[in-house]
Amino acid sequence: MFAQSTDNPHQLASAPIVVGIDGSEASDLAVYWAAETAVRRGRTLRIVHGLDLEAAQAVFGRYDLVVSFVAQTLREEGAARLATAVRLARSVAAELRVETELSPTHPAWLLCERSRSAHLVVLGAGQSGELAHIGSTLLAVTARGHGDIVIVRDTGSEQRTRATGPVVLGIDNSRVSETAVAAAFAEASARETTLVAAHACCVNHHPRAGVTSLLPVREIHSAAKQVLAEQLAGWQEKFPDVQVVRKVSAADPRHLLTVWSKSAQLVVVASRGRGGLRGPTLGSTSNFLVQHAYCPVMVAHTD
Repeated sequence: MFAQSTDNPHQLASAPIVVGIDGSEASDLAVYWAAETAVRRGRTLRIVHGLDLEAAQAVFGRYDLVVSFVAQTLREEGAARLATAVRLARSVAAELRVETELSPTHPAWLLCERSRSAHLVVLGAGQSGELAHIGSTLLAVTARGHGDIVIVRDTGSEQRTRATGPVVLGIDNSRVSETAVAAAFAEASARETTLVAAHACCVNHHPRAGVTSLLPVREIHSAAKQVLAEQLAGWQEKFPDVQVVRKVSAADPRHLLTVWSKSAQLVVVASRGRGGLRGPTLGSTSNFLVQHAYCPVMVAHTD
């Protein structure tokens, strides 16, 4: 595997895989996926749970006894959820190094902060796009976290995660795609699998429908292949062990990557957001995939 720079905090040997939990079945699935990944990579698994005690303070601010009781109850429930998650993680491998963190802060803030030094941050999402975490936590962390954020969806099928199939990389012609390219090559190398680099040129989705019939399809496909070539340039040399398959399609990128997610073990896309708890949110394709893909989705951020 291509050696990653130690200037990157996400690639340090001490960087843990962080998984956020909320006690749902979807977060249990995320713990299982994160534990398997931590075992394969020899990393520590850190299971975190944010209580958001400020919300209780806002509701019961004038009733100190009530706030104290609610806070204690939330802490006890949180500790129980962490204990359950630890047992699940250790069922994957008894020797797995596991740390836990119970925090009074909002889970979105907590996970964004932990993402600064994590190898990966993993969260679970329920079926049909139902968010596993309170409110918009999942989308907030996916859009505004640091490094690589992985969403593991509960699709309702028996094969909700898989260790076979390619890593699929969604590529557009923007600068931020380079971060996703790097992450996808690293994942394909670590998983010893093929990398499918997919680019949708969207000839059927031009804003002026009347123009579509005039577009030179062959030239559009040639231009799309050129985009792939430019985005992938140099990476094959850095990861000579990774076989790359290039795919160009006229489909909508959301549809293209959703179809690929049915056979992939991971889909990798770039984030359009800035790090921290500010700035823009996910792009439409990334936003759609984290709620509808059939396999885990990695959103790669440029720190």
